[in-house]
Amino acid sequence: MKQLWAPWRIEYILGSKPDSCVFCIPSQTNEDEERLILHRGATCFVVMNKFPYNSGHLLVIPYRHCMQLSALSAEECLEMMQTIQRCTTILQQHFHCQGINVGLNLGEAAGAGIREHLHFHLVPRWNGDSSFLAVMDEVRTIPQHLLDMYHALQPYFTDFALDK
Repeated sequence: MKQLWAPWRIEYILGSKPDSCVFCIPSQTNEDEERLILHRGATCFVVMNKFPYNSGHLLVIPYRHCMQLSALSAEECLEMMQTIQRCTTILQQHFHCQGINVGLNLGEAAGAGIREHLHFHLVPRWNGDSSFLAVMDEVRTIPQHLLDMYHALQPYFTDFALDK
């Protein structure tokens, strides 16, 4: 029998589940650390993925609840792409990653875990980052606690500017 300890998952398993969309965030900022929100822009925000594929896995999400790319306004599209561009720079600076997967899964058939509210994924990658656990047993190892990673990334977003 195989065992992989992941004590942080008990909060998700036993915790209350929201009745509303997890990506529709409140306007007040007093929950940003708890929700792992790194940046709030005019039309979108940046949040760390609570169930990451890799260290530093970020999401860029429009405030407006929509599930189709074609439903975004030109302003939303522009800010989201500029935010994604800035996030790639931040990930490269902090993690010294050798690549970044940037993607959008539209619809359940395309792999969207939360299909009702579109969101872009940014996943830092390193040559050879698929360890034997991922290859042999479909298990990923995330080496840093999410809140520690949040605090490490937060300073990059303090001076967040889309023109940098």
